[in-house]
Amino acid sequence: MSLLFLTAVCAALSAAVSSSSIETLADNVLVVKVPEADGSLVKVPLVCGEAHQNQPVFWSKNGEELMTKGNKITVEVEELLGGNYTCHLSPNGEYLNHTTIMVQQNNIVILQKKDAKEGHVHCSGLNYNGSFHCTWKRTAHRSHAAVFLLHAERNGEKIPCELDADGSGVRCQIDYCPYKEEQHRIYLSMYIRIDYLIEHHTKSFYLREIVRPAKLPNVHVNGKVFSWNYPDSWEKPCSYFGLNFEVKVVHKGQPCNSQRAIRNTTTDETKYKINFKEKNYVFCVRAQDKFTQGPWNHWSHCVVTNNAVDCSPHS
Repeated sequence: MSLLFLTAVCAALSAAVSSSSIETLADNVLVVKVPEADGSLVKVPLVCGEAHQNQPVFWSKNGEELMTKGNKITVEVEELLGGNYTCHLSPNGEYLNHTTIMVQQNNIVILQKKDAKEGHVHCSGLNYNGSFHCTWKRTAHRSHAAVFLLHAERNGEKIPCELDADGSGVRCQIDYCPYKEEQHRIYLSMYIRIDYLIEHHTKSFYLREIVRPAKLPNVHVNGKVFSWNYPDSWEKPCSYFGLNFEVKVVHKGQPCNSQRAIRNTTTDETKYKINFKEKNYVFCVRAQDKFTQGPWNHWSHCVVTNNAVDCSPHS
């Protein structure tokens, strides 16, 4: 039984090592990829530097001295226990070099998944001026995770981006002519880490797939006719960059996304006439690009109570 148990353990450890891979992510940064961290044990070769080949090199991990010495060593990375390895001329001597080892597993644990379609990263734009915003949400236990590396490009050209102050999103700006047909997709690649655990997330899209108009302003009513305006941020002229509007009327107290609608229709006009006698209801309207039929914006609404209308944002 003991021999069988040891054989099984060795086989499991061998599988954990053989199924892993080691990649260079950036200068002095290695990523150990494992199917799952539990039970993984990976041997990683480290080199202090060719210039130190014949010198007495000492190593430390996260500030604690290692027993292994020499210019070239091999360390074992167990589960999520990566670290910062530094090499020195003596135990407390001159710093020579360093290598940070991080672990990447198949399971996503740092970011929350928005939904099956959106994945972990959600991108949107208010119009076709080339600006877009991508956001993500960290899980409760990894709320302090930070973006380690982020890169966006289109057709091989780098896209300038700026990380949000809270680290939960990024704003990017591409050179884009809204009158020209879009031919190349945008690619976003992001590495996010907490301690020595790292995740890689990617997103690929055309700008036309993510443009979502801002909420419709100035929704108001005159008699039985509700009307609204195009968002100020939407492209001009409106005759070229047209919008479709979904109009929905639901019972008072029901949300705009309720499936129990009194009326539900679409129109390209910025007005809609109520043709029923109901005195208590909610009038809802939202918009999408008329030609690309991209994502709908958020609902704007008015609450009608005994024919008194409240279109304030907090109604």
